[in-house]
Amino acid sequence: METPVSLDAEDIRNEKVKVLRSMRLLRLEDVVIGQYKSHSKGGVTYPSYTDDKTVPKDSLTPTFAAAALFIDNARWDGVPFLMKAGKALHNKGAEIRVQFRHVPGNLYNRNFGTDLDRATNELVIRVQPDEAIFLKINNKVPGLGMRLDRSNLNLHYAARYSKEIPDAYERLLLDAIEGERRLFIRSDELDAAWALFTPVLKELEEKKIIPESYPYGSRGPVGAHYLAARYNVRWGDLDIEQVAELALLFVWKSNVIKRWILAVKSCEKHSS
Repeated sequence: METPVSLDAEDIRNEKVKVLRSMRLLRLEDVVIGQYKSHSKGGVTYPSYTDDKTVPKDSLTPTFAAAALFIDNARWDGVPFLMKAGKALHNKGAEIRVQFRHVPGNLYNRNFGTDLDRATNELVIRVQPDEAIFLKINNKVPGLGMRLDRSNLNLHYAARYSKEIPDAYERLLLDAIEGERRLFIRSDELDAAWALFTPVLKELEEKKIIPESYPYGSRGPVGAHYLAARYNVRWGDLDIEQVAELALLFVWKSNVIKRWILAVKSCEKHSS
């Protein structure tokens, strides 16, 4: 949101509503949904979503969603905002990640190849657990050679401050008691948020879109990584080796699809 006129609750909530109303309607092609399936690891078998006795075996209820959103204003025009959330993922947390674009005409790429600058600089705001703010940067490794490495400039709240940090709900309960409204959603903000998601939710239900399966304890469905790649963004919870593995998986899946299409065409040709 833009800077409010003051720190008054209504001024802050006015700006929150304004940015929601500036957001482009969500399209179905910018959404990926998934549902976790059973997975065995280390001799332990984890259940699938439909293994729950209260869930129908043919349930299409998503347990994962990823989406690309856009804000149509002067500051954020053309900048993709990628969001994802889900159950039974590899870890539990809430983070905001700002990935900076590469500098045009990068001198390091020109002299040493594109592999040196494999990752963008990134600002990470970890909301939970272990609240922290850190900046991931590409830096030169000390020595006579010219080699880049990735380092974190880290502000870890638990290490920096000895006092206990209150939980999120502790803060909200105290604000409610004191009548502080800055962190609470106003009715028009709720309406603006639902106006963004209701059309695509209705479309998913009407078209009976089948969620993409992903293993219990994984990083979610592969389709989420295709979505990020379309907008030249990388999910921040992946390291370089995992990105390489995903690239190989993409190539493998593409080859499988191509062979399947060729097989179908061959069968149609022989049948005719």
